[in-house]
Amino acid sequence: MATGTPSSSSREASHVLVVDDEPDLRTLYELTLLREGYLVETASCVSEARGHLERSQFDAVITDMRLPDGLGLEVLAQLAKGGRSERCIVMTAYGSAENAVESLKAGAFDYLTKPVDLKQFRSVVASAIQAPSNRRRDRIVAANAVTEAGTPQFHGKPFLDRLVGESEPMRAVKTRIAKVARSMAPVLVHGESGTGKELVAKAIHACSHRASGPFIAVNCGAIPENLLEAEFFGAKKGSYTGAMQDREGYFQAARNGTLFLDEIGDLPVAMQSKLLRAIQERSVRSLGSIVEDSVDVRIVSATHKDLSSEVHRGRFRQDLFYRLNVIEITVPPLRHRRSDLPALCNALLDKIANDSGLHAPVLSQHLLDQLAAHPLKGNVRELENLLHRALALNDGSELDIDGEYIAVVDEAIAGLDSDALQHAMDVLRPSRGNTNTDTDATSLKGAGKTPLTAASMLTADGLAVPDDLQGHLDSLEKAILIQVLNETQFNRTAAAARLKLSLRQIRYRIARLGIALPQGDDGFKDESTDDGP
Repeated sequence: MATGTPSSSSREASHVLVVDDEPDLRTLYELTLLREGYLVETASCVSEARGHLERSQFDAVITDMRLPDGLGLEVLAQLAKGGRSERCIVMTAYGSAENAVESLKAGAFDYLTKPVDLKQFRSVVASAIQAPSNRRRDRIVAANAVTEAGTPQFHGKPFLDRLVGESEPMRAVKTRIAKVARSMAPVLVHGESGTGKELVAKAIHACSHRASGPFIAVNCGAIPENLLEAEFFGAKKGSYTGAMQDREGYFQAARNGTLFLDEIGDLPVAMQSKLLRAIQERSVRSLGSIVEDSVDVRIVSATHKDLSSEVHRGRFRQDLFYRLNVIEITVPPLRHRRSDLPALCNALLDKIANDSGLHAPVLSQHLLDQLAAHPLKGNVRELENLLHRALALNDGSELDIDGEYIAVVDEAIAGLDSDALQHAMDVLRPSRGNTNTDTDATSLKGAGKTPLTAASMLTADGLAVPDDLQGHLDSLEKAILIQVLNETQFNRTAAAARLKLSLRQIRYRIARLGIALPQGDDGFKDESTDDGP
């Protein structure tokens, strides 16, 4: 064992324990930390580490995974068992993704891959160690993160309050956020479209020690595939046509903060391998650069897909899935927390009224009864759309929802998968003054997931009550078909499969609704010539 002697301000220095059985590496880590002004104690095995922990309190513990008399996880377990505040950093052998994931699940603050890059080493230790006042606050947070009511109470509370609802499923989500926010472990937020996954990600960021850093949200499904690398990792001037100056990517923009990867399941497989390397190495190389740039970011991702099924189908890398899914938070659908409807409606009405400059009307029991009987397959997003419409058409003090309209929506979205449902909800959202109805095939081609609007469904105040029910349904069906055809690159076979139709049925609908499609092999094709049943 060796104990460092820091300089003049040692009394205020942070106290670090280093556990490694290799003398040369132990000395290297010790000298590196001493130069940073830390007080350092070292141990060569689990039993020595336990002795140090029994005698002293530390600000951080750095331990190798494999030690002569056990595993570094045993040190981590001792810290957890004693309810201690030390943040633990685990060092694993290169390529041992399973060890890294296991340590993070066990409660490690972060991990380092051997051979350790000293610059990265200093950065991770600095993240784990905060100023004395902040460390004291963290100990208070750790002890009082959850009140008797089960709601986390600390500096991220305003963001948790945006997750409206006190039902048991929502209380469980908030409690889990409070627990996972304190580490660097990657978090995968899973939930149906419209449940509020990005709000959960923002709450994790706000409750973490990175709250003062940036929160960068990226929709992985909305970026053209040929621009993914430049968008994620940045690009140097001249690295591709149109690159007129150096630009940073999402990883650089999120440095010392949180990078939120929304709809991670939509990321192409080729980009998944590059993302995995960036996460593992904590460094990125901009397009056109020969130098790697170290980045200190926490990864929070979200998806509505079952990624384990995507892995089995070969559409998502298994190693990336394990790296992202260290901690999972499942956001419940609205049908599993109906008791939250009154609070959600009040919060959404206040938001809508404030944005529109209108007075929020009284929330009647009749309206709540209507909503309680509605499937709300689009979750909070659909609820917000219904309230948008109701408020736009409201002419009294009490709000009401058109039951006929709800029936139309139910029939229109029945059987749609989560992707198609989300786009249907975007189509249904009222848009004041938005009468852009250009659905020409040439403007649609390559438009990605841009939501479409249908003129026959809109008025200046929102969605029109249909005089012609069949015509209204046709307009909605046409908008959804155009959206799905666009997403499948006008492959009618793929679009039919997506909507659970036969090829003959989708051809009939395209002809009946007068949908104009681009011609030629490059834009309008089928995978099969079989007309089906």
